[in-house]
Amino acid sequence: MVQKIVNVFLASPRGFCAGVDRAVEIVKKTINKFGTPVYVRHEIVHNQFVVKNLRSQGAIFVEELSEIEDKSRPVIFSAHGVPKEVVNEAKLNNIIYIDATCPLVTKVHKEAEFLAKNEFNIIFIGHKNHPEVIGTMGQIDNNYITLIESKEDVESYVPKINNNKFAYITQTTLSVDDTLEIISLLKKKYPSIKDPIKSDICYATTNRQEAVKQLAKKCDLFLVVGSKSSSNSQRLVEVAKRFGCKESILMHSEQELPVDKIRNCSNIGITSGASAPEILVENLINEIKNITEIKLEEVVTSIEKVSFQLPAMLIK
Repeated sequence: MVQKIVNVFLASPRGFCAGVDRAVEIVKKTINKFGTPVYVRHEIVHNQFVVKNLRSQGAIFVEELSEIEDKSRPVIFSAHGVPKEVVNEAKLNNIIYIDATCPLVTKVHKEAEFLAKNEFNIIFIGHKNHPEVIGTMGQIDNNYITLIESKEDVESYVPKINNNKFAYITQTTLSVDDTLEIISLLKKKYPSIKDPIKSDICYATTNRQEAVKQLAKKCDLFLVVGSKSSSNSQRLVEVAKRFGCKESILMHSEQELPVDKIRNCSNIGITSGASAPEILVENLINEIKNITEIKLEEVVTSIEKVSFQLPAMLIK
């Protein structure tokens, strides 16, 4: 009997974005410069493999600065960004801090500050309790900003300032299509609402979703390598389903390989979230090879050449 060959389509771009690359490198460079331990507030990026690797090199992860036992040691703020009160707390305790906030998240922070200074009603499209959302909302007075998560929230939204000045900003890792639907409703409700100069959804989120869109229809199963806490990975799972793949699964650290489903497939799509290292994709492909013979094809939809500079104190 001839063994069935399964087509595996590997989406590109996938995996680490420039902001994640920079954040991970910041932790490594800080350890090299200051020795161990080095503290990191929150997971530097949302991936347990990355966190465990950095922990083995001397990084200690905490959720709050109050957990830092030796305040003479440096602390790194995660790629998601932090509220201003966290920066102020570090200064008050004379803690050396290195900010690994993704520059594209910092862009949203600056937008929020500008809009608040000019007394706009700021509508922030994002996911409640995500660290990026907490960090962005923590840049300004709560009287200027309201978080909305859905189209229903647009209908129930009530302005905080009675001046007919409206603007919206967004989390960087949202579904491009879902966000456009919400923005469309906002523009119907407030025709003069101010757009960001450039979309707040980051290039990496957009490119990874676009790659999945182009592959989804030809796949029986889509496997997305990423963590449960990773917003951009969760969105890739949703995009695959929305654009024609009947089954899409997030391959997080606790997710077992869906062996029976793989054996029943002819075409499988694979991608990874922006905080998932390529080694995890390679491991997944090797696991599939142990089950069935595959024909691997990388499908490139765009080329990324973005890079971000490290903080000045780590370059010297």
